[in-house]
Amino acid sequence: MSRIAELVRLIVRHGGAALLHQERAAKYRTDGDNEGSNDGPEQLAADLEAMGPTYIKLGQLLSTRHDILPPQYADALARLQDNVQEVPVELVHKTIREDLGGDGHAVFAEFDDKPLAAASIGQVHRAFTKEGDEVVVKVLRPTVREDVKADMDVLMQVARLIDTRTKLGQRLGAVEMMQQFRRSLSDELDYRKERANQDKFVELVEDYEFLTVPKTYPDYCTSRVLTMDYVEGYKINELSPTTIEDIGGPDIASSLFRFYIETLFKYGWLHADPHPGNLFITRDNQLAILDFGMVARIPKHARDKLIRLLIALGEGDGDQVADLVATMVHSTGEIDIDEFRAEVGYLVSSVLALGSDFQIGTVLMELARISGEFGLRTPTDLTMIGKALLNLDETVQYLDPNFTPVDAVQDNIDILTGTGLHISMASLASHTMETKDFLSHLPRRANRIMDALSDGELSFHINGIDEDRLVESMHQVANRVTAGLVLAAITVAAALMSSIDSGPQIMGYPAVSLIFFLIAAIGGLVFIVVIFANDRRTRRRAKEAEAHPYHTLED
Repeated sequence: MSRIAELVRLIVRHGGAALLHQERAAKYRTDGDNEGSNDGPEQLAADLEAMGPTYIKLGQLLSTRHDILPPQYADALARLQDNVQEVPVELVHKTIREDLGGDGHAVFAEFDDKPLAAASIGQVHRAFTKEGDEVVVKVLRPTVREDVKADMDVLMQVARLIDTRTKLGQRLGAVEMMQQFRRSLSDELDYRKERANQDKFVELVEDYEFLTVPKTYPDYCTSRVLTMDYVEGYKINELSPTTIEDIGGPDIASSLFRFYIETLFKYGWLHADPHPGNLFITRDNQLAILDFGMVARIPKHARDKLIRLLIALGEGDGDQVADLVATMVHSTGEIDIDEFRAEVGYLVSSVLALGSDFQIGTVLMELARISGEFGLRTPTDLTMIGKALLNLDETVQYLDPNFTPVDAVQDNIDILTGTGLHISMASLASHTMETKDFLSHLPRRANRIMDALSDGELSFHINGIDEDRLVESMHQVANRVTAGLVLAAITVAAALMSSIDSGPQIMGYPAVSLIFFLIAAIGGLVFIVVIFANDRRTRRRAKEAEAHPYHTLED
């Protein structure tokens, strides 16, 4: 209940302005939301940071949603830091003891009790293995899983209310977003998954001279403990331009950009958080990529569409870009497609005007923003890729101020075109079997169609409405009207017979009249119960039909 109260106070304090574009937010803002007040983007970021790891991660997720957040809010949330109070070292040793059979000093040859960093999810300590390797040990914070689970239960309740009770919910898709957020956060809370991601990137980076990924130590890893090579160096945003030039910054930038293009479009792996804080320059003047808690697998169909989108952007084809975006987003209602095309076309022309200075991540996020304004819900994959490329653009600018993404894309066009045209053997075999099945059945099916056509028996059945359901509803209406008329007739007859003096009487009234009144009352009560029961059954079937709709012809 206290967490619910905190969340309610957060929403009330910020007046819902953070959920809407600025031009639409005015009527939702409270008196405390005036320009110059403390309840702006930075205060929202600070409030989320104070509420703990779940809300810090939620803020970082929301920073990717330029389709629902104004730019100043997205920028403020993107700067959220999860540096928190250190966990007492006794609790760190307790976790290591439970998972590895001994505390840090027993399991490792050396273990530094003073942490290198303390984040909202885990805490990092420096150590040496018994084999003499210098490593860092990442330990999950105690109770963080329980805290996150409790917070997610609250957030899911709020998301359901937003989706069902507000107009914003239809465009926002809060439940879907929270479900994706829960899956992502669950992965971050299981270091086995992070280790698997990191091991994969160790393989992917092998052919890149200027890049490195620290290897993990499986014997020292569990779901709550992650051990990897210690990387000594500096964050790239802590180095001076002269130093970056001396270590070969432009070569590193070019290599990093190609690595991301290849891992994303060729293999479908996306390191979703390549900001400068996760990139270190080592003593060997290599770029070490760190933190693999946020790694996504992008399906091939999404990659293919994104490749076509990048090619259309390069050619300045606004209509093609609009068509591709429309196939990638989810519509929440009717939109003015001509106006949407005009907005996208204006963005594309603006991009062309920038020449080689435009940044791919910025363009993707702008496309997401325009889609949101037209009531189009942007899929998580697209916003995640856009945010990652936005961070990548920022990173390569640190390494090479003269870096131009357009030229880099042209230099790596072999990856894009090769990926788009590549067909695996498994895919080729599947398509071959489908073609064989189609051709083997084609003559028989064609003959049946031609015979039906020549005999005048060819017909088409279109389920415009459910005729059986319609007839059933009409029967129900007719039965209710008839039952109502009968009950009304019985009531009128009982009233007329009440004036008869002859025959047996009860409490001074004719017995036959009271019997008919009793029949009408019982019948009316049963009638009402049956109506409510049938209506409830009808509503339940309607909900089931919505949850399991008929497949369309296109499906």
